[in-house]
Amino acid sequence: MSQLRTVQVVGGGSAGSSTHAGSLAAGLVARGVRVTVCAPAALDRTHDFAASGAHFAPVPRRSDPAAVAALRAACADADVVHAHGLHAAVRAALAIGCRPIPLVVTWHTRAHAEGARRRLLHLLERRAVRAAAVVLATSSDLVDRARARGARDARLAPVAAPRMPRPPGPPVDKVRAELGAVERPLIVALGTLVPHHGYGTLLDAAAAWRLLDPVPLVAVVGEGRERAALRRRITAEGLPVELLGDRTDAAALLAAADVAVLPSRWESRSTTAQQALRSGVPLVATAVGGTPELVGDAAVLVPYEDAEALAAEVARLLGDPAERDRLAAEGLRQAASWPTEDDTVAQVLAVYDELAR
Repeated sequence: MSQLRTVQVVGGGSAGSSTHAGSLAAGLVARGVRVTVCAPAALDRTHDFAASGAHFAPVPRRSDPAAVAALRAACADADVVHAHGLHAAVRAALAIGCRPIPLVVTWHTRAHAEGARRRLLHLLERRAVRAAAVVLATSSDLVDRARARGARDARLAPVAAPRMPRPPGPPVDKVRAELGAVERPLIVALGTLVPHHGYGTLLDAAAAWRLLDPVPLVAVVGEGRERAALRRRITAEGLPVELLGDRTDAAALLAAADVAVLPSRWESRSTTAQQALRSGVPLVATAVGGTPELVGDAAVLVPYEDAEALAAEVARLLGDPAERDRLAAEGLRQAASWPTEDDTVAQVLAVYDELAR
């Protein structure tokens, strides 16, 4: 049998999708598959796709004729083209055109838009999933959404987040000391500072936490367009919140936390949630998207935008060390049940073989 030839198309809109594409490329190459990764050049500098033995073809993240032509050339002799994300899927469909090359689309996340942009997003989703022979969705609600948009074949395919071992560095006590959280609880949130990640609700909860003794420190790791607005509110209200920006030691900061929080409007398989449970850190998250099926009974779930519930559950955990220990142990057990990167590669390769036949 001839060597299977695949093209991985990455748009770069999601760090998770780029990381998954790199992990998938490495696993496929190790199994004897010929892999070409098409992505913006900046992503290769971050992920070094060629290090795994894949061929890298730089393709800009846009749908102009030059970009589509470059992608068309890369896909010319592929047995299967696999696009990661909706924009990448639409560009891949344009590049394939009428050629009988099956397209696989992994739907990692969903965008949020209102008004005319929401209608445009709806059309983009329809175009992407209807062009695909198979849609692999990372959470059950995305499977349902793909089917509602007209997908011919939509399947649940949980993406394994690569393990991110805590890098060598200072012990937990030193991390907490650097933040000024030796004699006070530490609450950590990780994620881009954008509206749908729910940081407004987190600040509402932080206002309630000022009544606790000692007052906990809320450390937010991440950058984004909401930073200035969040900073103004923190200063105006005197909230016990520090915006730490992007950090290379995010894993160490999370591991040092008493409680991790995830107040998002929607998540698929949140990397933050996976890191928290793998680190044995109790998690309070919103009951949205794929989070409930990801964490099971190993985290405390609250409604989205319910600051009172978020504040109360975090305060309850901070006052109950035994419950924190129980959740930490439950989190480690739940994490052990998640698919590995090898499991993910095996599932995707089975889909390729099915389509290539």
